[in-house]
Amino acid sequence: MSKNTLDQLFKRLENDFDVEEPSANHNQRFLDKLNKNGALQLVKVDKQRRRLLKPLIGVAASFALLITLFIGSQQNQNVNDLASVSPKMAETQDFFTSTIIEELSKIEKETSPETKALIDDTMIRMKALETEYESLKNDLSESGDDKRVIYAMISNFQNRIDLLQNALQQINTIKQFKNFNNETNTTI
Repeated sequence: MSKNTLDQLFKRLENDFDVEEPSANHNQRFLDKLNKNGALQLVKVDKQRRRLLKPLIGVAASFALLITLFIGSQQNQNVNDLASVSPKMAETQDFFTSTIIEELSKIEKETSPETKALIDDTMIRMKALETEYESLKNDLSESGDDKRVIYAMISNFQNRIDLLQNALQQINTIKQFKNFNNETNTTI
């Protein structure tokens, strides 16, 4: 509609607008009619529900916020390892981890009554090195990728591999000694 058409419409309807104010007791008559039909009680019940729900909604929102913050902080704590420094460090960590898993499986295959004490001692030392690595991960996050901490983490991986390889050498020595004793006992 153009402006002229609107102006003409208002001029034509000028005297037809209801501009009178309602009577003084209009509100009371309206409430009485609502009360008579029971609608006012529904409005009161609805207001009571809203009053009860407001605090509960606030508590639920606070609870949801706390859960979100907790999950976010947990994710940040899990990221601070050697792989979080750079892609090259991630490759290094993967290499060391796979090597350690491979050496552990070799040791597991060599388990026997003669080697049990040696393997148990090796596993105790491995746990100590893993605990040290967890401490280094915390240091890495606090230091902001300090090269000394990164070097210490790599050294920790190397120490674990050396420990496992040393245990395998000792297990082989025990097996050779056992075979030598069996050979000498059967020849005498």
